[in-house]
Amino acid sequence: MTATTISPDTIEAAPPRRTARPIPAIRLVKVELRKMFNTRSGFWMLISIGALSPISAGSLLVLGLDSDVTYQNFVRASGFPMSVILPIIAILAVTGEWSQRSGLTTFTLVPSRERVIGAKAIATLLVGLGAVSVAFAVGALGNVAGSALAGVDTAWDISLSMALQMVLYNLVGMAFGFALGVVLRNSAAAIVGYFVASLVMPGILALLAQVRSWFEDLQPWIDWHYTQVALLDGATNTVKEWAMLGSTTMIWIVIPLAVGLLSLRRSEVK
Repeated sequence: MTATTISPDTIEAAPPRRTARPIPAIRLVKVELRKMFNTRSGFWMLISIGALSPISAGSLLVLGLDSDVTYQNFVRASGFPMSVILPIIAILAVTGEWSQRSGLTTFTLVPSRERVIGAKAIATLLVGLGAVSVAFAVGALGNVAGSALAGVDTAWDISLSMALQMVLYNLVGMAFGFALGVVLRNSAAAIVGYFVASLVMPGILALLAQVRSWFEDLQPWIDWHYTQVALLDGATNTVKEWAMLGSTTMIWIVIPLAVGLLSLRRSEVK
């Protein structure tokens, strides 16, 4: 038996190994934006924002007095439906992966769960900014039309500081809904939790502040609704008031979001 020698020239070079490129962040955000509104619930949420905002502003034209015809009132009227719907959209943006059982596909294509949640957060932020822009635009149209119908001077009574605080009011509300979605990862539970925190807890904390004097000074530091109302009114101006907002944001948004992200990294996706 003789050994056969192979010349190095006859050995074909192995094809270069391809390295998989990660999906760009911009594409992830575009996908998440599309996923937010390509379901029936997301679609009707979008429709409801587009329909209820002009209706709410129009009701001020019909039912309001001449003294109510101001830009601030029209923006608040057109933005009221958004303040309720936008947090729900933020919740569904997160919980959709589990309620629709698409999480396994999503996290298989993009194993980094942090990137997926980050893309959802950016998409939620963009939707919030777009919706608030619509509220300001609808408010401007309502203000011009209302002034013309009432025969009064057009009042543009929203300063830049107040406008920024009104935008922040809606974004903080969406952030709270987003944090609940990350923590609970169940649409129904997160939506119920949001309305309990928004409608029930403020009354309980206000009652506790009335019957317990030691809690009266503590309430603004832990009551999320208290600081949200100040933002909507454009009344968050001093360092102490911003510190109160930071405290409630830490308690109700940052800490739950951090806990939810840690749980999300370790949870099994089915």
